[in-house]
Amino acid sequence: MVVSQVDVHRLRRCVELARIALEQGHAPFGAMLVGSDGRILYEDFNRTTDNDLTLHAELGVTRWAVANLAPVQRIRATVYTSCEQCPMCAAAHAWAGLGRIVYATSCAQLTGWLAEWDAPAPPVAMLPIGTVVPRVVADGPAPELEDEMRTLYEARYRR
Repeated sequence: MVVSQVDVHRLRRCVELARIALEQGHAPFGAMLVGSDGRILYEDFNRTTDNDLTLHAELGVTRWAVANLAPVQRIRATVYTSCEQCPMCAAAHAWAGLGRIVYATSCAQLTGWLAEWDAPAPPVAMLPIGTVVPRVVADGPAPELEDEMRTLYEARYRR
């Protein structure tokens, strides 16, 4: 669960992507894929609509990785995300053979805030990544980004 200063720097970009998603009317989540050489390979943000709630940032990253990287490159890459991956995204991550995951806020934090705001709960159990993908290396949350992410979630979910 160690998040380095380099990780926090990259997570800040995920927070920016989450803000872009919110500004465009989507749920505030952002993700990026970083290669083993430290180069940003791809980034995305949620594009969920009432008609398709599966267009998560992490799925966009996963789909890009499968289409553009060899398996050895995928396992050596790191996925950075503004929130711990939901079970759908964590499973896709594992099936795609991606490597480490680093997240700014946890599913537990998000579900706690949703309950605090009397917001609807997600339609799936927000299990920790390690429960869905037991062999993945997952690091997070990053306490220095908690307040900013909480503010973004609150803008979307508090009624």
